[in-house]
Amino acid sequence: MGFLDLLLVALIPVIKVLFITGVGLLLALDRVNLLGPDARNHLNKIVFYVFGPALVATNLAQTTTYESLVTLWFMPVNILLTFMIGSALAWLLIKITRTPKHLQGMVIGCCSAGNLGNLPLIIVPSVCEESNNPFGESSTCFSNAQAYASLSMATGAIFIWSYVYGIMRSYANNYKEAGLTININSSQKNSNSESDLETCREPLLPPKDWVAASDEYSVQQQPHGNFETQEKISALRKRFQCITMTMKKINLKEVFAPSAIAGMVGFFIGTVSPIRQILIGADAPLRVIENSINLLGDPTVACMTLLVGANLLKGLTRSDIRPSIIIGIIAVRNVFMPLLGIGVVKAAQHLGLVGTDALFQFVLMLQYALPPAMAVGMYDMLHQLFCLNHQKCLQNLTVFNQLPKITQFKLHGTGTMTQLFQMGQSESSIIMLWTYVVAAFSLTLWSTVFMWLLF
Repeated sequence: MGFLDLLLVALIPVIKVLFITGVGLLLALDRVNLLGPDARNHLNKIVFYVFGPALVATNLAQTTTYESLVTLWFMPVNILLTFMIGSALAWLLIKITRTPKHLQGMVIGCCSAGNLGNLPLIIVPSVCEESNNPFGESSTCFSNAQAYASLSMATGAIFIWSYVYGIMRSYANNYKEAGLTININSSQKNSNSESDLETCREPLLPPKDWVAASDEYSVQQQPHGNFETQEKISALRKRFQCITMTMKKINLKEVFAPSAIAGMVGFFIGTVSPIRQILIGADAPLRVIENSINLLGDPTVACMTLLVGANLLKGLTRSDIRPSIIIGIIAVRNVFMPLLGIGVVKAAQHLGLVGTDALFQFVLMLQYALPPAMAVGMYDMLHQLFCLNHQKCLQNLTVFNQLPKITQFKLHGTGTMTQLFQMGQSESSIIMLWTYVVAAFSLTLWSTVFMWLLF
C-alpha cells in the first residue's frame, strides 16, 4: 500500500475520536450542562468500576489463550519502557524549562503516562474495520485489536496507579510540606521575634574547648581506617531504608485498579481451558454470563471519549503556565517518544521478542505516540475514587485546623490552603487541551508512519 492509502486508513479512526470528543465538549457547556462536574464524576465512576472492567475482562477472555502468552508478554515490558523513557525526558524538560516545583509532578505524569485506554480501543479496531487495512481479514484483525487494546488498558492502569500516581503524590506532598513550613515559620516569626531576642542569651559559636573535646572524642572513638567503610555502610543503609519506605507507601488498592483486576480475571478464564469452555463460546453452558458482561462493556469507549471531551473544556480557562512547558510536553509526547518507540520495537523484533504479528507491533509503537493519560489531568477526581471516606485527606485538614487562627489566615492568603489537596488543576487542563489538539494531527501522521514501516 502507498503512503497516501495508509494515511487514509489512519485518518478515519482519528476523525471518530474527534467527533465523539467534540460531542462531549458540547455536552459539558454551561448552556447544555448534561456533562457538568457532578455528571462527569458519576459517569467516570461508572466507567471506572463497571464498564471498563467488563470490557477488559470479556475481550481478554475471548481472545487470550495459553499459546498467545508467548507473544503478549512483551507488552507490559513495552509499557514500562514508555513510562521510564517519558520520565527521563520529563526530568530533562524540568531542568531545561526550570519548571515550578508545584508543576513538576504534573509534567512527569504528562510525559510518562500515555492514554493507553480509550484511544487504542478506538483507533486500533477502527483501523481493522477498514476494507483496505494492511493487517489482513477484518474480523480476525478486529478481535485481536480489541484484545491488544484491552491488555494495554489493563496494564496501563497498573503502572499509572503505582508509578505515576506515586511520583505525583510524592512531588505534591513535598511541595505542600515545604509551603506549609515556610508559611508557618513566617507567621510565627513576627509574633515571636521580640520574645526570642529577649530570651536568647547563648553565644552563636560554641567555646573553643568544647570543639576540641568533641574532636578528640571523635578521633578516639573513630579510627581513621574505618571512615570509608562506615560511610559505605551508611550509604547502603540509607538506600535500603529508602526502598523499604517506598514499598510501604505502595497501596495495593490503588495499584490494582478495577480494570487491572478484570484483566487478570480475563487472562485466567482465557488460559484455563475447562473454565473457558464453560463460559466462552456459542455452545458454552454459561455463555449468558459472558453475553451479559459483554453488554456492560459496550458503552465503555463512547463514555470514556465523551469524558475526554468534557474534561478538555476546562483547558479553555486562563493560566499562568509558561508556553515553554506546554511546548516541551508536546515535543516529548509527539516527537521524541514516537521516535524512540520505533527504535525499541525494531530492536525487540530483531531480537525475536515480539514475534511476526504486524498488528501487535503496530500497537507497541502506537503506545509511544499517545497523548497524556486523562487520569493525570483528572488526578483530583480519580484520587477520590480511592479515598471515598477522605480519611487521609481529613488528617491534613485536621492539622490545618489545629493551627492558630492567624496562621490559618496567612496560609489561606498565600494560596497554600487552595493547593493542599489539588495542585495545578488549571495548568493540567490547559496542558491536556493543547496536547490533545496536537495529537489529532500527530496520531494520524505517526499511525501512517508505523504502518509504512511495518509494510
